[in-house]
Amino acid sequence: MSSAAPSLTETLAASALSRKPRQGRSLASFRRMLDATKALMLERGSEDFTLQDVSERGAVSIGSIYLRFESKDRLLHAVIAEELQSIVEKEGEMIARLLSESKSLAEFLPRYVDGYSNFLSTHSQLLRTIMQRASIDPAVSAPGRETAQRSADLSAKAILTFRDEIRSKDPERAAHSVFRIVFATAARQFGLGSTAESADDAIWATLKSELSTMALAYLQYEG
Repeated sequence: MSSAAPSLTETLAASALSRKPRQGRSLASFRRMLDATKALMLERGSEDFTLQDVSERGAVSIGSIYLRFESKDRLLHAVIAEELQSIVEKEGEMIARLLSESKSLAEFLPRYVDGYSNFLSTHSQLLRTIMQRASIDPAVSAPGRETAQRSADLSAKAILTFRDEIRSKDPERAAHSVFRIVFATAARQFGLGSTAESADDAIWATLKSELSTMALAYLQYEG
């Protein structure tokens, strides 16, 4: 029986490497390269840094970096792929926890809106940099879209856990629509796909509390 084809994110991670690290010092050095690059992305809010910056931050030589990655672009691809994989895993864990705490759709939706918005807030800085990269780099845009779809499916599946409470004639479509509404609203607040200046904490505090109420009414509407 053949194994499943690798995801686009896994393919991006594999193609980024010129030579895989093995163990011991080699693996530790590789880890420092990735961690230093991620730290610089978070610190600068962009890719505006050099491999020399990575070398100094990670205490690794330029030669060691080029042994693993043929260019800065490939190093960025490795970090982005790892982050995309991590985001989906952490999001799944967050949603599973919220489901375990909720006995009904009315209990789940406020926790979901709050939990998901906090999740986006935590990861927004690096996500903005990844989105900027995806807008100009096809190698990143496809895995980015794949990750976005996996995120949507996770949330929709969680909402459909309470299928018996959903009165829509098309529960799957309704669940995905709720995710898109929540994501679009939260994404604007945290500057994902828009400028950070568009955020308004006062409006967001009110809107966030109303989102779950609107979502519940929509899901339980029989029309």
